[in-house]
Amino acid sequence: MYRQRDAQRSAEDLGAAALRQALDDAGLAKSDIDGLCLMRIPSYQTFGSMLGLDPGQLRHVSQYEAAGRMAGVAMQAAAMAIASGMAETVALVYGNNGRSVGARYGGDYSYGALSSYESVYGMTSPGAGVGLAYSRYVKEFGVPDDALAPLAISNRKFAMNNELAVMRKELTYDDYMNSRYIAEPLRLFDYCLINDGAVAMIMTSAERAADLRKPPVLIDSMGANTTVATTYQVQDNFWASATDVADRLWSESGLSPADIDVASIYDNFTPTILFSLEAFGYCKRGSGWEFVRDGRIEAGGELPVNTSGGHTSESYMQGWNHLAELVRQVRGESANQVPNCGYAHYVCYSPIITSIVFSKA
Repeated sequence: MYRQRDAQRSAEDLGAAALRQALDDAGLAKSDIDGLCLMRIPSYQTFGSMLGLDPGQLRHVSQYEAAGRMAGVAMQAAAMAIASGMAETVALVYGNNGRSVGARYGGDYSYGALSSYESVYGMTSPGAGVGLAYSRYVKEFGVPDDALAPLAISNRKFAMNNELAVMRKELTYDDYMNSRYIAEPLRLFDYCLINDGAVAMIMTSAERAADLRKPPVLIDSMGANTTVATTYQVQDNFWASATDVADRLWSESGLSPADIDVASIYDNFTPTILFSLEAFGYCKRGSGWEFVRDGRIEAGGELPVNTSGGHTSESYMQGWNHLAELVRQVRGESANQVPNCGYAHYVCYSPIITSIVFSKA
């Protein structure tokens, strides 16, 4: 991640640098890649040319919009391409120069293709939508004003031990409670960051991965579901989609929440952590805010969550830093390593619900 602005830094540059590191980590050359999956990098043609890929080298190419929900979608699509024989070794590359170019996520009346449906009510950002959903949650379940504080504080504690993290200064309860509202009831520290950075991951078959440089990490199970709507939020707050994914994920894998050693939960805003924990059965609906108290999701807790610092403290890599952290956890390479990590769970609670469980080979 990059804390400072650089007008010359492009998403392609960052993605290419991350890909070089990923290939070295796997012990592969760029000539081994026959699939390319991009997110937030605007042109596969430009990027492929930058890499100097050979004509006819790529058998599978896909490109995804810059929305965090697409990280899980992209990884699942790459897995299906490999399973179907369309590709053998897929490079997934995400590049983000948002800080350097002054990116903003909302705040005006031109946010996203569907903004006209929401902006007339003052809903000009995803944060406003999540804030509205959380307001309903607070009223429905009698949630106290400080219920989100443990999430932001836990993320920061993990980030303090992560050299890659952008925000490493201690965050106290008073710091959190005294911070300004952005979209009430969401405070400053309930929001993701805007920063530069990149993530690259290499996917291949389990058979081929066994012969590579680092211990392989398997996709044990995965699922997705979407609620098609003209607004960022919907009446049931994506509950039906999320519980559908959860039911299929646990049924098909033979696992349950009790089997999971660590979780990375997409947190463009902290309430999504609560919604995810509840929908995937870690706690009852309406009790997530109680579940995350008293260190349960921190280091040494029952379920460590967002062990790299999450989107509110490590960086906003739109899901990709979460996925990379789970790979590190299963390998035993995390800065905040969970002992004997065998199963790691990713959840993205958004207009497209995605979930992936990773495991040791």
